[in-house]
Amino acid sequence: MQQPLSPGHLAAAFPRRRSLLDHLNQSADSLGLLFILPAAVILLVFLTYPLGLGLWLGLTDTKIGRAGVFVGFDNFVSLAKDGVFWLSVGNTIGYTAVASVAKFGLGLALALLLNQNIAFKSFIRAILLLPWIVPTTLSAIAFWWIYDSQFSIVSWVLIKAGVMDSYIDFLGDRWNARAAVVAANIWRGIPFVAISLLAGLQTISPTLYEAATIDGATRWQRFRFITYPLLTPIVAIVMTFSVLFTFADFQLIYVLTRGGPVNATHLMATLSFQRAIPGGQLAEGAAIAVAMVPFLVAAVLISFFGLQNRAWQQGGKD
Repeated sequence: MQQPLSPGHLAAAFPRRRSLLDHLNQSADSLGLLFILPAAVILLVFLTYPLGLGLWLGLTDTKIGRAGVFVGFDNFVSLAKDGVFWLSVGNTIGYTAVASVAKFGLGLALALLLNQNIAFKSFIRAILLLPWIVPTTLSAIAFWWIYDSQFSIVSWVLIKAGVMDSYIDFLGDRWNARAAVVAANIWRGIPFVAISLLAGLQTISPTLYEAATIDGATRWQRFRFITYPLLTPIVAIVMTFSVLFTFADFQLIYVLTRGGPVNATHLMATLSFQRAIPGGQLAEGAAIAVAMVPFLVAAVLISFFGLQNRAWQQGGKD
């Protein structure tokens, strides 16, 4: 009877070759890349096609119901001379800057408050989420009634309190309308910032605060040298998403003001829609949408490079 081959004989007969799986098992980075590859391919397809189509439309003179021809950068040159476009750029930057800073400040304050031992903390957290989970359109309709020039509850309360004697024209005045849409965006965005920062605060070890207190650190010093440095990576991620959401805001503005009065609240997103769909100028609307990309990329890159400075997390110098 033939004897079975020993492992040594098998190894000699079939030399082991290093397979792809063996290589991936030995490299954590390669294995992680393999796991993320399917999702990355899906995202690339669904992001690249719309962006590529928008860029192509922006280089043509396409209109609704009529195929366009290639015109190069004519649409972008036209936008460079368009006062309404530059007004929307200024509105978008101002809207994003003011709303994002306010959401960060108020969200951080709420997160610090909810991180303390206060009564009804769980209930307050649940209530805090409501503005975020309510559909944007419903929120905008609610604010539309609040800002109504004849039935505004805000104006009614102020008149009854004797503070003023006439209703405020929230959405009919240029600066009032800008302030009104910013306030609505802040109300809607605070929960996202607060809950995200609260999650980050709860990962900080209480022993760090105890040691600092024993060393005589004040509350401000504990926040400056412990809380904020350890919260920085979360802040960078949260503010990146907050800026992106705010910069590309459409529903809130479109329901409340349609970009009015006299284009005073037009953002780049709403102007792009107005020119492309109601106006029928698909190419011009696409060009405005493409013009938003550099601003969005800049926001992502600022956050990305900010996250690289994390040597203190590994015990190194900041």
